[in-house]
Amino acid sequence: MKLGFLTACLPKLSLEQIADWAVQEGYESLEVAAWPDLGERPFIATHIDAEKSDPEYIASVKKIFTDRKITLSSLAFYDNNLHPDQSSRDAINTHVIKCIDTAAALGVETVGTFIGRDWNKPVRENLAMAKDVFAPLVKHADSKGVKIIIENCVMEGWHPDGYPGNLAYSPELWEWMFNLGLYLNYDPSHLVWMGIDPIAAVKPYIDRIPHAQAKDIEVNKTQRNFYGYPGKSVVRENPWDVGWWRYRVPGLGDVDWRRLIDVMYEGGFNGTLSVEHEDPLWGGTEDKVKVGLQIAYKTLRPHIVK
Repeated sequence: MKLGFLTACLPKLSLEQIADWAVQEGYESLEVAAWPDLGERPFIATHIDAEKSDPEYIASVKKIFTDRKITLSSLAFYDNNLHPDQSSRDAINTHVIKCIDTAAALGVETVGTFIGRDWNKPVRENLAMAKDVFAPLVKHADSKGVKIIIENCVMEGWHPDGYPGNLAYSPELWEWMFNLGLYLNYDPSHLVWMGIDPIAAVKPYIDRIPHAQAKDIEVNKTQRNFYGYPGKSVVRENPWDVGWWRYRVPGLGDVDWRRLIDVMYEGGFNGTLSVEHEDPLWGGTEDKVKVGLQIAYKTLRPHIVK
């Protein structure tokens, strides 16, 4: 198991700058943001440009990692592959293909994305639609020797009423998507607020998890008693503000990392555990983000065998 982080938390730094800092801090791998240019949308970045496919560019990216002896664990492009607007959906699906091609050229085994959801349609219709949308993506990935990994983020902010916007949030849905040829980029934080035990849930599926993310979550039970599981309803100016939980860096939330990592070792996981930093207390500036990543490193490092 290697310890890494997702580069999207440092969108203004270059990949070279991030890699230098990661090595300095002891990180062993990077899950690299590969979104197209979407402006100032939060939690995204373009540290690898999947629009570029020329040999010179691919060689320059490889050199960043080989020179620093750090691993490129996965390409990250988490977006709504079932977007209700057809043109947006087509653009997202096309970019997944470009990420697969870039990953193959770089010798990277995984590309991370979301299932997503058309929030105008019921879940049953979305599941049927996903079979058609993902069949060509999986076929292309297989031909390139790449696995498509799906993060189990609920993406409640995508739905106008705060319901799940990414149909990959439960073990029931994991089993469904495994049948489509997809894999899981496991993040325990999302399960906690859904009322699912993240340690019990992961045990049967570790052989379908080539890559995992480390994000923590802090639950306020008093506020949950007021809002209920769906979160704020009357006043919710920010669609992501549920009012009773927030993401934290590992060590500052409710996930038992010692036990979780032990269970993953027991199940044979040998991929990268990638810190996904979305902690609002340790965000907003480059310096604070880096402190958050340092906290995560100090929390996780003692439990991961070098």
